[in-house]
Amino acid sequence: MNTRAYLISTEERHECMGQAESGAQNTTLWPVTTMELGEALTIFLELCLSCLIILFAWKRIKKGGKLPPGPTPIPFLGNLLQVHPDATFQSFMKLREKYGPVFTVYLGPRPVVVLCGHEAVKEALVDQGDEFSGRGELAIIERNFQGHGVVMANGDRWKILRRFSLTILRDFGMGKRSIEERIQEEAGYLLEELRKTKGAPIEPTFFLSRTVSNVISSVVFGSRFDYEDKQFLHLLQLMNENFFEFSTPWTQLYNMFPGIMQYLPGRHNRIYYLTEELKDFVASKVKINEASLDPQNPRDFIDCFLIKMHQDQNNPHTEFNHKNLVLTTLNLLFAGTETVSSTLRYGFLLLMKYPEVEAKIHEEIDQVIGPQRIPSVNDRVKMPYTDAVIHEIQRLLDFVPLGVPHKVTQDTHFRGYLLPKGTDVFPVLGSVLKDPKYFRYPDAFYPQHFLDEQGRFKKSEAFVAFSSGKRICLGKTLGRMELFLYFTSVLQNFSLRPLVPPADIDITPKVSGFGNIPPTYELCLVPR
Repeated sequence: MNTRAYLISTEERHECMGQAESGAQNTTLWPVTTMELGEALTIFLELCLSCLIILFAWKRIKKGGKLPPGPTPIPFLGNLLQVHPDATFQSFMKLREKYGPVFTVYLGPRPVVVLCGHEAVKEALVDQGDEFSGRGELAIIERNFQGHGVVMANGDRWKILRRFSLTILRDFGMGKRSIEERIQEEAGYLLEELRKTKGAPIEPTFFLSRTVSNVISSVVFGSRFDYEDKQFLHLLQLMNENFFEFSTPWTQLYNMFPGIMQYLPGRHNRIYYLTEELKDFVASKVKINEASLDPQNPRDFIDCFLIKMHQDQNNPHTEFNHKNLVLTTLNLLFAGTETVSSTLRYGFLLLMKYPEVEAKIHEEIDQVIGPQRIPSVNDRVKMPYTDAVIHEIQRLLDFVPLGVPHKVTQDTHFRGYLLPKGTDVFPVLGSVLKDPKYFRYPDAFYPQHFLDEQGRFKKSEAFVAFSSGKRICLGKTLGRMELFLYFTSVLQNFSLRPLVPPADIDITPKVSGFGNIPPTYELCLVPR
């Protein structure tokens, strides 16, 4: 199911090749040889082009900029010997020890400025937020997005789409009582499903992704999905696999060498087909909304965008078009599903490894909420320990350790260097979330990081789980509400039971690349 689009395209190519061969039985084979020579020539030209890009980059630095120091790149490969595709974050941390918190690496022929630690990241994304507000290159999905959609857009397109998206999300209740009620309702459906398990072992991935995705689905599509809806389950499978593939070494290689990798067969191509299928799903929803649109009564995000498209239909420069509608909706759906569901999944694993922490949360729930009343966001201020645990889960998971790349929007002076306009920048969020200056035990699960000596919740300016600055996550408020309400709802009703002793639970991510993917596990939910 997960590779259907890729397999179909492969079969179609084989069918075409078979027809060509049957029609050429009595001819020579020189056309095939010419094709192979053409492909070889293309790859050779790409190699030459990459070398030229490196030379151009070096000249650009000398003439128009002064990038921070870093390891010396070699032609075409850049710093591949120092930055390993299967351990990019760890490679950056090792280079930080030698070059400091700000340095330059070449990902293939492309120079990238890397920022490590809270001070450097804050100085860029907050103190010089406008200059660092551009979206950097992510070649693996540029094939699908081509600079469209609120996440990948730049310049006026990004400003317009972000402002519009924030307005509509607020209109539909984000940060208000109405969205809290939606989460509470959806948590109720989740609890029903969990009770049906009767304490038997389950793998929680799709229990959690179904309930979380239904919250954002109710905003962008106007309604929730039934948990057994096959189309919905397939959608969740596509998103789950897409994020997994996005974090593999193949993808990191593609982002380093897109000029070559786009012509090569391999696993990295799956992201393109998975994303195209997700786009097709959203486009089908847009088509349904178009057929039943009532401009006086918008039902969801898609309706609001369609109304704006109609209002701007005579503006040739409008950003309210079908492509931005589909891709912005997909951005919201994907981010609103994978981030929270993965954090919940990792959080339950941590609580099973540290049962004393779960016991303290149960105690706080019993004291503040009790066994019957539905948890409310207002309870959070009275539950500092639970709030601290949730923050610590987010910090330790470090969902997107490298951060989504930025780029400078103009020639920018930064810490004595001159970054030419368009320079890509990696604000390494994982280095902030595990900055030893702000977190006493950066690699350990220690909820006291977010508690003061009196046991009250303590904020940390280095908590950047939702990023920071101009590009901070659109759904930060929604995500915080979901995490608190889901954690408290589940733990109010159930105790978590692992299938192995707590000491044997491995919390190491299954894959660590662009994102940290929690390990797969089973657990039992025992009614309290």
